[in-house]
Amino acid sequence: MIQVRKSEERGHADHGWLNTYHTFSFADYYDLAHMGFRSLRVINEDRVTPGQGFGTHGHQNMEILTYVLRGQIAHRDSMGNQETLGPNEIQRMSAGTGIRHSEFNPSSSEPLHFFQVWIQPRAAGTQPSYEQLKFDPAEKQNRLKLLASPDGEAGAVWINQDAKVYVAELSEGSQVTHSLDAKHGAWLHAVRGEVAVNGTVIRTGDAIAVTDLSVLSITALSKEPSEILLFDLA
Repeated sequence: MIQVRKSEERGHADHGWLNTYHTFSFADYYDLAHMGFRSLRVINEDRVTPGQGFGTHGHQNMEILTYVLRGQIAHRDSMGNQETLGPNEIQRMSAGTGIRHSEFNPSSSEPLHFFQVWIQPRAAGTQPSYEQLKFDPAEKQNRLKLLASPDGEAGAVWINQDAKVYVAELSEGSQVTHSLDAKHGAWLHAVRGEVAVNGTVIRTGDAIAVTDLSVLSITALSKEPSEILLFDLA
């Protein structure tokens, strides 16, 4: 079964320095019908103006993934990490027993556009940890690039959950397929462009929830490259 979540149905807030869309209930956007999907709890699409960002704040017992589309994030946390994250990188924080961090757009001129994803952990109360990996953009072109997994294999970051996260950038007419275990479901978010998923068409900002299907067939339809994020979840 495939259920579509349209882009315009997402929660939205414009704070001036931050323009943000929430796929699931978050902050002032409260929606009992969209509290998450399986272990996937948050997909926020954020645009941050130059020189602005999120001051130091805390998290506990959450797997937090950050993926940048444009610009850079300056990250600092209570574990002593001070890093800059840009496109074609994946950042993972396992908040565990507690972590504090800040995120800013360090540029004086370029806006920041990124996705932040929260996945509920398989086990609570673990030691906080951090990981950041860069990959060749060719690895996501017309194929699924594994970003995160419970084994951390194939250049992916490790996450404390039975879940895998993929990205793909697809040229017009190209197709990728993904097989799902019998007890798994999938959430697929159209980052940009237009794709057909088993015949169901979604466009920039749209998403689909997939249950009781064994294979996903994803075909790019737009002339400009289409980009997707795919979550395979127990």
